[in-house]
Amino acid sequence: MSIRRILITLSYASGLAFSPLYGQKSNKAADIGRENAQLAQRAGVWNVKETIWDSPGAVPTTTAWVAERRMVGEFLEEVLEPAVGAPASQIQRIDYLSYHRIEGRWKYVSMDTRASVGMMPASSADRGDIANIRIVFEPFAVPMVGSRAGQLLSMQEVIRQTDANHDEKDQYFNLADGNGNSWLKHKYEYVRRQTR
Repeated sequence: MSIRRILITLSYASGLAFSPLYGQKSNKAADIGRENAQLAQRAGVWNVKETIWDSPGAVPTTTAWVAERRMVGEFLEEVLEPAVGAPASQIQRIDYLSYHRIEGRWKYVSMDTRASVGMMPASSADRGDIANIRIVFEPFAVPMVGSRAGQLLSMQEVIRQTDANHDEKDQYFNLADGNGNSWLKHKYEYVRRQTR
């Protein structure tokens, strides 16, 4: 079984345990809520440019990706894969975003095979605005190059929906080194692929 299928099965199964919509396939606002119905409009295939700054002031590097988005119940699933070269089964990153109506906040989890950081849960402080969602991750450790040790960091992500065909995700890192310096580490720029 592929990594993608395992992750989707685990994520979907865990979501079903808490979802009052078990077995429903509707994306109507009355069933999944207004915010998640708006998320459903983001489903589709997107071209993605990722820009990475390894440290504050570093020279950025860029990578091209393809993001496939679909609704899984109340969750917007995003599978991010290299634009060229790798088989579709080799997932690089998968994430889920949903508005939790009972808690009144956005909830998010991502899994990334590029770094040994485990599952990364995050949430917002409140409903906010769907065009500008700000979430804060649980602190996690990133591996140090050439060492078994890691460096604890905190991370925030801002998800912006600029229009029907353009999104951005900015990820800000802050190493737990006492300096309090935060920097834009990852910027993902999404352009929806047009279907004919």
